[in-house]
Amino acid sequence: MSVIFLAEHQQDTFKKSAFEAATFSKKLAEKLGTTAIGVVIGSMNNPGSLGKYGADKVLHVQADQNVPFDSQVFTEALAAAAKQSDASVIILAHSSTGKALGGRLSARLKAGLVSGVNALPDTEGGFKARKSVFSGKANGIYNITSAIKILTLAGNAVKPVRSETEAPVESLQVTLPTARITVKEIKTVQGIVPLPEAEIVVSAGRGMKDPGNWGIIEELAATLGATTACSRPVADADWRPHHEHVGQTGIAIRPNLYFAIGISGAIQHLAGVNTSKVIVVINKDPEAPFFKAADYGVVGDLFEVVPKLNDALKAFKAAH
Repeated sequence: MSVIFLAEHQQDTFKKSAFEAATFSKKLAEKLGTTAIGVVIGSMNNPGSLGKYGADKVLHVQADQNVPFDSQVFTEALAAAAKQSDASVIILAHSSTGKALGGRLSARLKAGLVSGVNALPDTEGGFKARKSVFSGKANGIYNITSAIKILTLAGNAVKPVRSETEAPVESLQVTLPTARITVKEIKTVQGIVPLPEAEIVVSAGRGMKDPGNWGIIEELAATLGATTACSRPVADADWRPHHEHVGQTGIAIRPNLYFAIGISGAIQHLAGVNTSKVIVVINKDPEAPFFKAADYGVVGDLFEVVPKLNDALKAFKAAH
């Protein structure tokens, strides 16, 4: 019996979700009295580094570095890893990759699946997994009774715990089917933390009045080491690139700290961000719906509040 997890990586670098999955798997394995095993698919420079975040061992499925993601191919590799390691639990990131694999693996292994879990399962008298439901308004508890359980882990649900211990790496020989997907071009945003992985997000909406005013948002984000985002109307108006659009119709995020600046808080936007751990709202309208979801709120002109907030943060950082 073991807990295995898929470690997602890109351009020879593990994604943050891989470290979160490693730490989560280690903590769950300790509760179950077993081991945490990482699965790496494709070329990777140092897969043993997963041991620094909790993996007791790593199974490396060798493949061409440029192998495209194909759910059929990855399912075959993970099913083989689960069989070799006698896995009772499989952990995936709650990403596009994890979502694509979860259903296939569930059907393949006759395993119960709960997606988007946000806490360690309760293993006393069963296996109860918790996840947000009703757009983050409540938590649902699911008791999985199958022999094999599959969980997709919500971003920022667990903080990666780092040590200096590397894990032994074993090669896993799997005959993989030919991928049905051909990737002709990959376009990625460079130099910033991707929104699904960001711990701090500074987002703004139509209250900015003009795209030329975005400098104060970018400056605040730089001070905080945050990723910038925006509401749908802003992206639709081409004020900001569409990859910054967060909300139910954009990217659903779960950062530790979310700033909503000049955003009224339409239900579609709230549904994609209200599982953030702390929400700070800055809006001149005291009746803005976003204040009902806020942990902290400032009623005021954002063009006065944001620069003062940024100056205070810079002074604090300089003093500490």
